Order: sequence, then C-alpha cells, then structure tokens
Amino acid sequence: MVLGSEGLDRGVGFLGLLWASETSIIGSGWLFGALGAAVIAGPSAIFGWVLGSVIILILALVHAELGGLFPVSGGTSRFPHYAFGSFAGATFGWASYLQAASVAPIEVLAAIQYLSVSHWARNFFHANAAAGGAGGTLHGVGYLAAGILLVMFIIINIVGVRFFARINNAITSWKVLVPVVTVCILLIGHFHSSNFHGFFTTDHAVKNILLGGESANPARDLPRAVILSILIGAILYILIEVAFVGGLAPNVLHANGGWLGFASPKTAQGTALLAAPFKVLVSIAGVSWLATVLQVDAVISPSGTGLMYETASARLSFGLSRNGFVPTVFERTSKQKVPVWGVIIATIVGALFLLPFPSWAKLVGIVTSASVFMYAGAPVALGALRKQKPDLARSYKLPWAGVMSPLAFMGAGWVILFSGWQTYSTLVVAILIGYALIAITYVFKLNPKAPPIDWRAAYWIIPWIIGMGLICYFSSFGPGGILGGGGVFKNVLDLGGTDPSNLGPNGSVFDPIVFSGLWSLVIYYLAVHLRLSEADVDKYVADVYPPPIAE
Repeated sequence: MVLGSEGLDRGVGFLGLLWASETSIIGSGWLFGALGAAVIAGPSAIFGWVLGSVIILILALVHAELGGLFPVSGGTSRFPHYAFGSFAGATFGWASYLQAASVAPIEVLAAIQYLSVSHWARNFFHANAAAGGAGGTLHGVGYLAAGILLVMFIIINIVGVRFFARINNAITSWKVLVPVVTVCILLIGHFHSSNFHGFFTTDHAVKNILLGGESANPARDLPRAVILSILIGAILYILIEVAFVGGLAPNVLHANGGWLGFASPKTAQGTALLAAPFKVLVSIAGVSWLATVLQVDAVISPSGTGLMYETASARLSFGLSRNGFVPTVFERTSKQKVPVWGVIIATIVGALFLLPFPSWAKLVGIVTSASVFMYAGAPVALGALRKQKPDLARSYKLPWAGVMSPLAFMGAGWVILFSGWQTYSTLVVAILIGYALIAITYVFKLNPKAPPIDWRAAYWIIPWIIGMGLICYFSSFGPGGILGGGGVFKNVLDLGGTDPSNLGPNGSVFDPIVFSGLWSLVIYYLAVHLRLSEADVDKYVADVYPPPIAE
C-alpha cells in the first residue's frame, strides 16, 4: 500500500530521519546541561542522565511502533487523535506545538548567551540584573542578532525539506563530532578523579521524529531512526556529564564551595562558567583551540536544533489543521510543498518568547522542561490501538507492549513530577490557553473540517491533569509561583512543591513518586477502556490508509 504524502515533500531518507532526530537531541542541552545537573546533584547527576535516558528510550520505542504504523507529519499530536478522538488530539497537539515553537527562541538565546562571553558581544546578553536591565535576557544588538537567526530559519524552511535535509546532515555531523572530541580530550588528558569525591552527597539526581510524513520509506526508516538517535544521544549525554565533572580544575571547584556552590559562584571564573560552561572549562584547562571551536559550536548546535524545531512546529500546526483544530491557513503549502504560513506563524510565536521579561524567559524554560507532557499521549494511544487495530501491518512491533506501554506512561508522569510544581502549573495554564484558542476556531468556524468533540477522552485526560497537579503541589519538587513565578505571579500558589502539609517521605504517609506511578496506572487503564471503536479509528485514519477504490 502506498501512503499519501499529505501534500508534503517525501524526500527524506534514513540518514536524513536519523540526523533530523539527532539534531533535535543535541542542541544547547549539551553546552549547558552538564553544569546545570552538577549544580543540583553533584557527580551523582550521572545517574539522573541514565534514568532519564531509560525513560526516553522506552517512550521512543513506543513512538517507533506508532511512527511506522502511521507515518504522518506531526504524528506526536495525531496518534492520540486516532485512538481517542478529537479532544485527545487537540490536547496533545497543542502541547506538541507549544513545545516545538518555544525551542527555536530558546536555542537562539543559548547561542547569543555563549557569544556574550566574548568582548565584542558582551552587550548582546545580560546574564543578571546587575549587568543592566533584566537578568537572563537579550540586550541591544542582541535582539537584532536573534531576529536575524529566526529569519534565517524561515528562509531555510521555505526553500524546502530536501534542501533542509542536506543542510541538516552537515550541521548534525558537526554537532555530534564536537562533543565527542571534547569528551575524548577531557577524559584522556584533563580528568580529575578527585572531583567525584562524595559521589552521593546530594539528596536527588534526577525527541521523536516529526518529519515522518516526508520520509521516502517511513515504514522501514522511521522506527530505526527513532531508536538509534535516542541511543546515540543517551550515550553521548552520559559521557558529557562524566567528562565535565572530571574535567573541571579542582582548584576552581573548591574555590566556589563544591558543585552546589556554583548556584551562587564566589569567583569570576565561576560566574563565567555559568555563562559558557564548556568553553570556560576547556579554557581553564589550557586547550585554547578547543575553546574557539566551542565558541563556533555554540552558534551551530543551538541553531541546528532551533531550525529543526522551527520545521517541526510548522508540521505540527499542519497536522492540527488537518485534524480541524486550527484555521485551514496552516495547511497551505508552497511550490516546494512547505507549509509556509505554519513556518511564519511559528517564528512570530517564537519571537514573543524573546521579550525582555524574566517571566517570559522562565515560561520558555518551564514549557520546554515539561515537553515530555506531549509524549505521554503515545503510550496510551499504543495500548488502545493494539486492541482497536491488532491486525494492521506494523513495520516495528514493541515487545511486551502490555508492560512497556503503561511503564512508559508512568515514566512520563515521573518526569513531569520531577520537573516540579512551578513547571507543571505553568504548563497547565498554557494548555488552558490552547483550549481557548481551539474553542475560538470552533465558534467562528475557521476550519470546515473541525470534527465533533469526542468527550470520552476528557473523562481520563482532565482527571489525569488535575491529579498530577495535586501530586506535584503536595510534593517537594519545584517550588514557586505559577507562570515562572514572575511579576504578579510570584506568590500565586507558591506553597506548591514545598511539601506544604508535611506529608512527604520524611513525614511519611505520602510519597509523590509512588502516588504518581499508581495514578498513572489508573489513568492508563481507564484510557484504554475509554478508547474509540474500531469504526471510529477507521474514520480518523482514512487519510493515511485510504479505503480501496471500487472498480
């Protein structure tokens, strides 16, 4: 059976899919994540990367089966739609779009922040309020530089997916090579085992393919690309953490009061390390040529990821429009079969995240750190579709799906819990905004394909959202007010994440990790029970597997 291309260009092969996924994994995370994790958990942050990698890998395996089963553009938002109907599709579709649209400006901000440690770019970015203006924001010419990068993303996307794939392969090859070289140099020539002293001194240590609809052979290539990209990324990030912890000069570590001391560094080197962790680390080690390479990589790696997610957000809005949730303008494609309006609107939305308000910057970080919310719809969709369409051909079939699917949903719940109350509550506000925007589309009939709302899915999605909110609120993870705790929201529900009722493990009638896992299992089996009928699934997937034409 030949699948329709939905009007998008099918010019991406296995390597293109693999590198497209990999470029979404290796962005500013490797440049900043190692220090951020070490500040929270010290050397034991390595276990956090291992745990996170296991959870993401299980989720990736779920997506591998679904991606091979339904090789559609914007699949992350559409799998729940096929299994549970329009309400589920709208919910996870909006979460997917919100996450993707916010990544491009985050990566642009990361690139400019790294550049700001250079003398010529010192006024591009203000790391703290003392430097003038709001802390953690762009400044002056930095806005122009950010605007230029975002416009470049538009141009590259509009040229077409084939050209993007060729460019992306080269960019991602560079992005993989630089951290590999950095890890090797630090492990071989600049490794200080003493930095791992007190390995357990802290209390806690804790992407998918969206171009599936453009793959030349999605049934074969998509599952392999998803799984392999996650494995490469997991191994690389774990080694990056080991190299960073072992590579920092011990005198700098001690001068700042150990790993936790970098939250408020006591030396100029410590402050610089917060702005550009790996560049400053290798400069301290005396590897000046690598510091220069990292300065270049600080532009290429985040820009490559930003470009990938700019593309992804346009295709997610394409999928949302095909499902009838947003105006039909998002389906319009250029002669190169690129959803032009989707790219342009995604860029405008991204530009809003660059506004010079700390609350905006925090909102971007919060939405991104909770991006696993959008992946949570896939495990329940797989559990339902195994019952709805058991005989549909699958290029990859997840082993032990009866165990792996609920485990994946539990893992997603744990990641949401660990991201904290402030993160989760802010994300819920953003989801409610999405519901309002989708309601406007329905009320003003902006999309003639808008389907009737399948409210059965709301019987498990709404309780899941509310239940996770209560668990996060009474946990000790991520304290602070909603919307990043910025401005007037600083004290709104700010007791959340502080174990306000003293019920936590030390007290202990309430263990949020256990409760989160149990709640996820309850919701998973409730969702599977509330799945659509097979006839309804056939109706929703008719654009992927068209019925045979009578002769």
